[in-house]
Amino acid sequence: MSPFIIIALREFTTRVKNKTFLIMSILGPIGLGALIVIPSLLSGGDEDPKKLLVVDNSYLLVGTETISEHSFQYLNPEEFDETLAISAVREKEIYDGLLFLPPSENGDPDFILRNTRLYSKGDIGIDLTRDIERRLGKLATEEKLKINGVDPSIVKNSTTVVNIKNLNLTENGSEASSLLLKMAIGFGASFFIYMFVFLYAAQIMRGVIEEKTSRIIEVIITSVKPTQLLLGKIIGIAGVGLLQFLILITFSTLIYYIAGSLILESDITQITSAQISSAGEMKNGGNQGTINQIIEGINSLNIASLIGFFIFYFLGGYLLYGALFAAVGSAVDAEADTQQFMIPLTIPLLITLMLTMTMMQEPNGSLAMWLSFIPFSSPLAMMVRLPFGGVQTWEIVLSMLLLITGFLGTTWISAKIYRVGILTYGKKASYKDLYKWLRRK
Repeated sequence: MSPFIIIALREFTTRVKNKTFLIMSILGPIGLGALIVIPSLLSGGDEDPKKLLVVDNSYLLVGTETISEHSFQYLNPEEFDETLAISAVREKEIYDGLLFLPPSENGDPDFILRNTRLYSKGDIGIDLTRDIERRLGKLATEEKLKINGVDPSIVKNSTTVVNIKNLNLTENGSEASSLLLKMAIGFGASFFIYMFVFLYAAQIMRGVIEEKTSRIIEVIITSVKPTQLLLGKIIGIAGVGLLQFLILITFSTLIYYIAGSLILESDITQITSAQISSAGEMKNGGNQGTINQIIEGINSLNIASLIGFFIFYFLGGYLLYGALFAAVGSAVDAEADTQQFMIPLTIPLLITLMLTMTMMQEPNGSLAMWLSFIPFSSPLAMMVRLPFGGVQTWEIVLSMLLLITGFLGTTWISAKIYRVGILTYGKKASYKDLYKWLRRK
């Protein structure tokens, strides 16, 4: 068997058999799902309803018994001033606070809102405060309309909610387009590539530093060429990253189907628009519009091709940066010395990640197009563009070819540095040293 394959298999099996990998591969997707699902399930669930005393000198709020499950008990403003009301809250344990509305001057609702005070025993909670503000703002607006001789019901009935449905034209007609979903997929895919590239490329760098400092490398290169050793490490760890990604995709697919079955009680891949609308109305009184749009958007996307492109650009970006990180590891004796070389390597991906929102505004604009051609930025830029569609076939092909070429070029450069750096000890390498190693024959 070729030494290159032996090294790749060793790097792969060593990491896959590690208990940490097995635990994180299973708990990682579950933890990620929990971070998304649990906060939404528990939001507002642990907040006990508050009971407030209210002194409404302006009679603006009178008639409102509850706000978001929090109850009000009104005191007669002719019998209780602010001081007496505060004393009543202090004496009665059943009350959590006091809402005091001052009398208005000349019937000005704005004066009431500017001088309204909310006293509480401890922190009352930002949600309740905002709910009260919204309610008072609505009532004050209605009062101002009445002062100006306008019937609030006419304004309410004249208010129109606009909800434009985005549709993409296709050869067979049109299909639903979910802009927010595409933005989420584009940013999520680019962020995961950014994270995984540095995670696994850093593993290569640390492995090279460890073998170099322990002098194991001196024994290994007696039977293996430095280039074979470098490529074996890169390919082996790439397999680990790909396996972990496939595990993540499997878990995500299962969660997607389970969620669809729970929400719509049907096979999520066979759902029509009418079924989605009717299910939304039955489940939550028509408040599931967002969920319906997401499911429609997912069904309209070519998920299989997006996953395929993700795998290619993840592997391409990892192989390109993994080779460079291996060169950095071979040039230093300790991980603390890598910073001077790491900063230039991280800048291209970091800048591209920062520009993702700009590219989403014009996914087929000149900025996004040129970034998708540069090998150092194309893994992120192309994954931002692809969910939106409209990317020409020649652009995809050219981007892939340039990424492959970039990997081959960086591997050639890294191999020349690696073969010298792994046997260099006791001297902190500089950029001048790297240049000399590149020129050495």
